[in-house]
Order: sequence, then C-alpha cells, then structure tokens
Amino acid sequence: MTTRVLLAGATGLVGRLVAAGLATHPDIVLTSLARRKSLGSGRVIDFERLCLAPEMTLRAVAPSGIDVAISCLGTTIRAAGSQAAMVHVDHDYVLAFARGAHALGARQFILVSSVGAGGPGFYLRTKGAIERDITALGFRRVDIVRPGLLLGHRAEARPGHHAEARPMEAIGQRLAAALAPLMVGKLSPYGAIHAETVASAIVRLVDRPGDGRRTYCNSDLRHLAC
Repeated sequence: MTTRVLLAGATGLVGRLVAAGLATHPDIVLTSLARRKSLGSGRVIDFERLCLAPEMTLRAVAPSGIDVAISCLGTTIRAAGSQAAMVHVDHDYVLAFARGAHALGARQFILVSSVGAGGPGFYLRTKGAIERDITALGFRRVDIVRPGLLLGHRAEARPGHHAEARPMEAIGQRLAAALAPLMVGKLSPYGAIHAETVASAIVRLVDRPGDGRRTYCNSDLRHLAC
C-alpha cells in the first residue's frame, strides 16, 4: 500500500533533505512543492493562488488525494523584506497549504516550527500562531517539529538565480559549534542540530499510527533519527 505525501518547501535546508529521504522509499508517492525554481525543487506553484483557493490549487498537483502533508516552509524578515511579509510566508502560506491538504483527505500534518514557539518575540509568536491554527484544522495527527539552530549548507540556486543569503545563520552556526558542550539539561532544546538529523526524523514520522498532537525537540528528533 502506498502513502501519498505532499511536501511544501522542497528548496529549503530541511525540505530538500526530506525529499531526498522520502524518495528512497518505494511505498511513498511524493509530490514536492516549492515557491521558486531550484535544482531538484519539484513543482513550483503560486502560493498567492494557494491562499485564495487552497483545495483547488492542491488538487491540480495531487488529483488522487493526500495521506500525509509536510511543511518545511519558512523565511526570515531579512529575506522577506518586512515582518508582514515574513508572516505571509511562515503563517499564511503554511496555513493555506494545510487547509488544502486537509480538504484533500490528509490525515497527518508534519510541521517544521522552532524551539520556543509561542514564546516572546515576533518570530516565536508567529511560529506559535501557525502551530495553533494548524492544530485547529482537525487533522487526525499533527506532528510539530521544533529544532534548535539548524546546522547544514543550503542548496545553491540554479544558474541565473540567487540563493537566499542568511549571513546571521552562518555566524550562528559557528557560535553554536563553540557552545555545544554547554547546551545540556534544560538548555538542550536550544542547542544546534544537524538538518540531516531533523530530516531523518521527519521521514520516520511519515504515516505513523496514532492520533493527536505531538511535539518534538532536539533530543526527540535525535532519538527518532537513529
């Protein structure tokens, strides 16, 4: 029996690794979606149209329905240009994707969020809001992935296009490596984690039995990835 998986955010650091991992499973039929063209990105769709007509837009790419939907969508204020533009991607696009997937029969939704989601600050409030709103849609199972600082190299853009620059992320990765021995106990969820580990955990979560909402931080993700 095959599992039909729809993945949004296939060009991102985690998304492209999830796509690669799922592609090795013969019992999974994967459709990858992206906001922009990149090497191996899958199908590019208009997310503005998705916001206006979630079910109709996703039916065009998944006419036979969906079993599991995964969102690895995300941006930064710097890349988006403003707080409002970032919310439009991290909340509005993701919620539209989730609504369309739910309408097409998805029983499970896997969301890449962030450690501290729902806490103080604009970024964490945005992550908390999308977690809340997706949970309210009524999926039988919702898996919330809350990694700490992601370690890894982002894919290069195709010729003629620019890759998304995240200089602060690069600085943070170097700092995280230096601080890693100190991130234990209650600080462990805020430490760094390799994108490959997060992606492997997500692949293992696909089509897991059981209902309800579950949340995974760094230690949970490492355990799942083993």
